[in-house]
Amino acid sequence: MYRYDEFDAAFVKQRVEEFRGQVDRRLSGALTENEFKPLRLRNGLYLQLHAYMLRVAVPYGSLNSSQMRQLAMIADRWDKGYGHFTTRQNIQYNWPQLESVPDILEALAEVGMHAIQTSGNCIRNVTADHFAGASHDEIQDPRPLAELIRQWSTDHPEFAYLPRKFKFAVTGSPNDRAVTRAHDIGIRVIEKGLCELIVGGGLGRTPVIGKVLHSSLPVSELLPYLEATLRVYNLAGRRDNKYKARIKILVNDLGIEAFKQQVQEEYELIKPRFTSDGKSISQSALQQIESYFKLPEFQLKKDNASKHQSRLQTDAGYARWISNNLTAHHQAQHHIVTVSLKGIGEIPGDATSAQMRGVADLAERYSYDEIRISHEQNLVLPHVHESDLTYVYEELLKIGLATPNAGLISDIIACPGMDYCALATARSIPVAQDISTHFGNPKYAETIGKMSIKISGCINACGHHHVGNIGILGLDKRGRENYQFTLGGDPSQDMQLGERAGPGVDADEVVPALERVIKVYLDTRTDSAETFQATHKRIGSEPFKKAIYEKDSANVTASDKNAAEPALPLAS
Repeated sequence: MYRYDEFDAAFVKQRVEEFRGQVDRRLSGALTENEFKPLRLRNGLYLQLHAYMLRVAVPYGSLNSSQMRQLAMIADRWDKGYGHFTTRQNIQYNWPQLESVPDILEALAEVGMHAIQTSGNCIRNVTADHFAGASHDEIQDPRPLAELIRQWSTDHPEFAYLPRKFKFAVTGSPNDRAVTRAHDIGIRVIEKGLCELIVGGGLGRTPVIGKVLHSSLPVSELLPYLEATLRVYNLAGRRDNKYKARIKILVNDLGIEAFKQQVQEEYELIKPRFTSDGKSISQSALQQIESYFKLPEFQLKKDNASKHQSRLQTDAGYARWISNNLTAHHQAQHHIVTVSLKGIGEIPGDATSAQMRGVADLAERYSYDEIRISHEQNLVLPHVHESDLTYVYEELLKIGLATPNAGLISDIIACPGMDYCALATARSIPVAQDISTHFGNPKYAETIGKMSIKISGCINACGHHHVGNIGILGLDKRGRENYQFTLGGDPSQDMQLGERAGPGVDADEVVPALERVIKVYLDTRTDSAETFQATHKRIGSEPFKKAIYEKDSANVTASDKNAAEPALPLAS
């Protein structure tokens, strides 16, 4: 993974000291809150409902064990012993004291991390496929491209004050695990050295699926093309109305062909600036960056394989974890392990300092010192040998992170909602906890199969509800929390926005309504292999809409859910 050079280290250190001075001036009263606000936002510091919140960047979701241990130390020393991992592969601390924030930033800088541009109308943290460098279906590791964009965009003088925040996502696989079509710019590697650029995607108040800006752009031309795109947006994007300020509005107003033309004209003007001695600057920089992302020297070994196979036959909990939380790796005898931060009834995305340290230890011993943060609010150990799986599972059990539910109904994305966020109009966390608890029986969850539920506590859609198979949006309705359902969303390369079901329901009706929707699905699917998404495409939304609002519809009873439970004891 990328490691700071002298320039990076000096730059971040300078920013820390600059912000320390700004905090001192705020505490002394020399700066008012209005004067301080743009300064703190440039350094990832928000003022939430109850306290400040610090958002720390995890560029393209990659961490090593030392960095994770430092995040745990920060949680213990300056917060309340936990952190919250977000859909932008960041970590948020919800309770830091203002006077402590410069010390936190200094501690981050010690391990090559920062909170720069995690807020404000600038280019935010660049996200990427959380299986990057490991997945069997990968064309090219996208992290060097993401790092190239990070270096180019950090403190870019022309793009520090854009019309609105701007988000990139990068994937190197045909199976899009980075939600590229819902970003301001999405980059998809289509073959080595070539990428597809998608522009104008986004969720929030106006959900839009991005459009193809360039279908086959050489990677050597990436930086001038991105700069041209941002220049067009920066000049023409609206600044009179923040709700109309995103690039998706500009692309829609101009039309994709007119927008392409403007970008191409700008690109031709600035392209000469991105060459040196006749060579592409981005290609030269990329070659240097790629040297940091060499694959580990994978160890092939055969010991302990029998222990793994034996446990599969005797431990139902382990067998479930293997079935649900492992993904195919490109290297023989290795697996990608998803570490679920969605314990049944727990807060999605939260991890205690002890859990962070535990994952750091596992990464150091069993995953070549690599950890990933997923936009789905889980952790990932990207390179685990098969003979080490039993040890990894045992350690995850000890720290409460062995829940075998990756991709199942309780693997819920949820924003912090009104428990923390000053913008939220309803709570997300209690709804997610209720759903998780209700559908917590592992056999019942496996009967339902792959399903994504995503919950947002306001129209800004930080919980990605528009692209959940079932999305839930919390709103305020005359002082009562009200929850709207969307159906049929898909965050993949075949992105689809969910269809709004109708009026919202009260908080205590969310789980019963969801239960009725699940019953319709189980009753109408062709067989157990047909997913909810496939059933929805086949029969449409109407049967599910009807189920949401028919409170007298028959529900699946507790005995129904437990009837098929296997005889093998479940691991606790």
